[in-house]
Amino acid sequence: MAQQTAAEPTQYVLTLSCPDKQGIVHAVSSYLFMTGCNIIDSQQFGDRHGDTSRPEAGGGLFFMRVHFSAERPVTVESLRASFAAIGASFGMEWAIHPAEAKMRVILMVSKFGHCLNDLLFRTSIGALPVEIAAVVSNHTDFEELTASYGVPFVHIPVTAETKPAAERRLLELVDEQDVELVVLARYMQVLSDDLCKALSGRVINIHHSFLPSFKGAKPYHQAHARGVKLIGATAHYVTADLDEGPIIEQEVARVQHDVTPDQLVALGRDVESQTLARAVKWHSEHRVLINGNRTVVFA
Repeated sequence: MAQQTAAEPTQYVLTLSCPDKQGIVHAVSSYLFMTGCNIIDSQQFGDRHGDTSRPEAGGGLFFMRVHFSAERPVTVESLRASFAAIGASFGMEWAIHPAEAKMRVILMVSKFGHCLNDLLFRTSIGALPVEIAAVVSNHTDFEELTASYGVPFVHIPVTAETKPAAERRLLELVDEQDVELVVLARYMQVLSDDLCKALSGRVINIHHSFLPSFKGAKPYHQAHARGVKLIGATAHYVTADLDEGPIIEQEVARVQHDVTPDQLVALGRDVESQTLARAVKWHSEHRVLINGNRTVVFA
């Protein structure tokens, strides 16, 4: 008769931010001990400068991410309920998530498909802990590519007249599909202020780091004409301030004098894809905490 093995402990991730003061780590670790949980990994950061948007944190802000396992049966709902009192006592913004749960995401794209293809592939091989609920585009160029991965494709055309309706449809999809993150994988439409507010902290964008030096069409060709020696990409959260949201990740690549414009474009595609993939991975693993106009990334 085969010997029955004990079930693996369920794992969770606790993230929190609050005004920095004594006793936070002790309170969290004591809570986990008293609830029969074991800390697997813990990271923390005290920002003495604080966030000016949270004046209650006059002495700075404290950030923490704890990956832990529950050694006895427990639900995420019961953990949240029992931690609520500690969260309230320290004025925390906090969350507890099952560590193994895949975050549901929507990918948005226009006519440049390198980031979309990269994210679809990484997800298909298990390199990203996400579940792609749908690919949304204002064009139909990548419908076939999306279908090849077995992912639903939703075409939402956008004009100046239809933009409000298009954004309402996107929000409907987010609600219908229980989506936690929207990724702008080279989606070339500016989101309205209302949409940015509705999805605050839940939209990630990628752009080349030449902004604002090389705005407009063909930024890589503009950079080549200026003889740049470094190119880069920035992944950030989307806010109403265009391309000025909290930065999650950046990457650069060196450029030699003999690189052609087309080679520069190809290099830029690789940098953008890698940068966005890391940002999506870190966000989906609950490693990124927003700190005003900045982020704390427990990578």
